[in-house]
Amino acid sequence: MKKKISQKDKKDWLNFINSKKKIFDKDKEKPIEKLEEKIIDLHGHSLDNANIIIDDFIQNCFKQKVNKIVVITGKGSRSKNVDDPYKSRDLSILKYSVPNYIESKKYLMNKIKEINYNQINDIYFGSFEIILKKIKE
Repeated sequence: MKKKISQKDKKDWLNFINSKKKIFDKDKEKPIEKLEEKIIDLHGHSLDNANIIIDDFIQNCFKQKVNKIVVITGKGSRSKNVDDPYKSRDLSILKYSVPNYIESKKYLMNKIKEINYNQINDIYFGSFEIILKKIKE
């Protein structure tokens, strides 16, 4: 079965092929990649190692224009430090020490718009979110 082409379609086609407008070539021009979210898991790392890793990660994400970072630290419920009266719970468990470390570094805080402290303080969360600032171009 053949369909007849309408006069309007013919006119639109002629206008199109005679037009001087450029058509976007998807093969030549690639859109800028925008990363919305990245996740990092710090389970099993020492405090010092986790701090080094999160420092590098935040700086790289900022350069890559990532909007949100999800930092998985675990809840700290299996940490042996909880029962040790000579160690600070807030500074010896990644869930608390990583945000503390980030807050102590002005160059990191200059890249951060928001840290979700509700997730940090909630005993049921083993992760927290960081919202990064946008790079001004």
